[in-house]
Amino acid sequence: MGKNFIGLDTEKTATLADSLNDLLSNYQIFYMNVRGYHWNIKGDNFFELHVKFEELYDDLLLKIDEIAERVLTLGHRPAHAYSTYIERSEVPERKDVSDGKDAMENIVDSFAKLIGKQRELLSLAGDAEDEGTVALMSDYISQQEKTVWMYRSYLGH
Repeated sequence: MGKNFIGLDTEKTATLADSLNDLLSNYQIFYMNVRGYHWNIKGDNFFELHVKFEELYDDLLLKIDEIAERVLTLGHRPAHAYSTYIERSEVPERKDVSDGKDAMENIVDSFAKLIGKQRELLSLAGDAEDEGTVALMSDYISQQEKTVWMYRSYLGH
């Protein structure tokens, strides 16, 4: 059981890096979906949702970079091909969505997938004594739980 250059178990960090790359794939597809919603939204709530989707994709882009950098910090290579993202993502690719309610439903569903994956990573990272990944996942989960509540409220759920 060897240690890597930041003092973590090499086998456990390999598992963490793979799980982070899985999360990265899901974030990348989610990001592109939200960009599409932003570009294609139509209807009564256009102005409100156009701005909201831009805020969301800006936040997703920051998290994509943080996740990739965490993979690098663990001593591994982040996934960086869309073919990999499509193959690994459980968040389905969405095309030509222009209805605000459909877009918001898709966003809530995507967040549910991300939060589940982040909870799994939180457990793996805790087992590996990887406080950096624990902190990242914990921050994401608490922020996104509130976001999901707000989006669900918007949808009337």
